[in-house]
Order: sequence, then structure tokens, then C-alpha cells
Amino acid sequence: MKIALITGAGRREGLGFETSRQLSQQGYHVILSARKAGQAQARARELQDEGLSVSALTIDITDVDSVNHAVEFINSTYGKLDVLINNAAIMAVTPVTDFKNDLNTVTEHFQTNLVGTWRMSQELFSLLKSSGQGVIVNVSSGAGAFWDPDFGLVNNPGLQMQQFGDVPIGSYALTKLAINGLTLKLSQDFKRANILVNSVCPGLVATYPGSPGRPVEDGARSIVWAAILPANGPTGLFFRDGKQLPW
Repeated sequence: MKIALITGAGRREGLGFETSRQLSQQGYHVILSARKAGQAQARARELQDEGLSVSALTIDITDVDSVNHAVEFINSTYGKLDVLINNAAIMAVTPVTDFKNDLNTVTEHFQTNLVGTWRMSQELFSLLKSSGQGVIVNVSSGAGAFWDPDFGLVNNPGLQMQQFGDVPIGSYALTKLAINGLTLKLSQDFKRANILVNSVCPGLVATYPGSPGRPVEDGARSIVWAAILPANGPTGLFFRDGKQLPW
């Protein structure tokens, strides 16, 4: 059985949880992880009650010891990892005063969204290599592209989203732009190990009650598509719904 790890899957309404469901329906054993042990365990039990092969793991991607513990656990339990889905991220929306951002908050966003994703990818490299056909999916955003028609940096330079009270989400967008760059770098670094690395925009997804966007099932389906690519599939690219996006 193929083994997949998904970060940031603790919210029932979130992409990580639905992606865990859909990927396990494809025959994978999914390690569903979250920062809070209670959340991960509760979500895993829900999917187990559906007859799916899912287990829980606590991972804080900003904490080196937490990540190392996860690596040791996966190595001792499974000896490999076939798919890593880097879904955990912060999307905090903080009003800007006089065009000034709180750079401490910006640093926190980059530590989680970019550095945390990088940490997970490099620390799990050996286990992905052991798969012989490893896959990394970095969950990105059209806000982290230059040319996305709705939220891209060029077409929507203010990066404002009405559903969040018309406040800028610039640091989030820049972390996702960096994620797309990281994806390209890792795809080159990991190519000899037969590890595919792609980033995926799930689209604007309604992951909170009353928020606009398409159903979470559709966004998760976009992520799962990249997770189950064949060994000769694309690498180093940016996709939404199986179609390459310029960024």
C-alpha cells in the first residue's frame, strides 16, 4: 500500500481533511497530521469510521523536534513515504495602517508557509526516495502567481479579498509566490531520486461556513490529481484542476 502524509488536516471544513478522504479513497494509507493532537485524532477517527485507511500524527511544521519525531515515526512504522502533501499554512489577514505591514507577522507567515514546507520536504527526502516513485505536492494559490486573472500580483496588486473585510493579504500571496519558486528548485534537486514536485492552486474554496468559493471537494480533487501522478508525470510546474498555470 502507498503511504501519504498530509499536513494541516485538522479542520473538518478544510482542504487537508477532504484531501485525506479523497486520497485514501484512491487506496492510499493516509497519515493525517495537524499541530494539535486532538484535532488530528478526531479527524482520523471520522475517516476510519467511513472505512478508510487513515492514521493520525501530530506535526508542527515550524518546530524542528516535531518534524524530526514525525520522520522517525514514519521511518520505523512504514520505512518509506510515497506522497507528501504540504498543505499547512497561515492565511492571516491583518489590516494595514498607512501601507505598513507588521513585519513580525510577515516573518511568522514565511516561517510557516515557506520554511515549514521546505523543512518537511528536505527532512522527508530519504523516505520519499525509498518509495522509488515519490511525489510532493505543495499547496499554493493563484494569489502567489503574477498572472492569475482574479488574484494574481499583476492583475490584483492590492490583493484584497472582500470576504475578509477588504483587508490586504499581501504576505500570504508572497509566501505562495515563494512556494512556487521552491517547487521549481526542489523539482530540480530531487529529480535524480525520482521524486516529482509540483505546486497546486485549489482555487478559491469555501473552507469556512458562509465563505464564498467552490466546494472544498473540488479544491481537494485538484490536489489529489497531482498526488497520484505517474512516475513519468510533470515536475516543477504549477497546476489547477490538472491544467498548468503560468506564474
